Amino acid sequence: MKDIYSVIKSPILTEKATIHNEKYNQIFLEVDRRANKIEVKEAVEKVLKKKVLAVQILNRKGKKKRSGRFVGKRPDTKRAIVRLYPDEKFDLFEGA
Repeated sequence: MKDIYSVIKSPILTEKATIHNEKYNQIFLEVDRRANKIEVKEAVEKVLKKKVLAVQILNRKGKKKRSGRFVGKRPDTKRAIVRLYPDEKFDLFEGA
């Protein structure tokens, strides 16, 4: 990946992600499928301006879905769980 701004696609806003953010100081992100841990760490540090302690990557296979007799498939995705340093906080709703 050349451009760090194309590594992070979106934050994941689920109940589990919110609990991990409050309890373990982790954020869940959907990232580009070609990105690795080092690129995710650099992107979070430059774009979000947070110090990263560790990065974990999950590759998720897309589920098969049916609509009548037609079978389709959801796209495969890659997620990153980013652990921040204890003095760093990340709040998605701080501006609201």
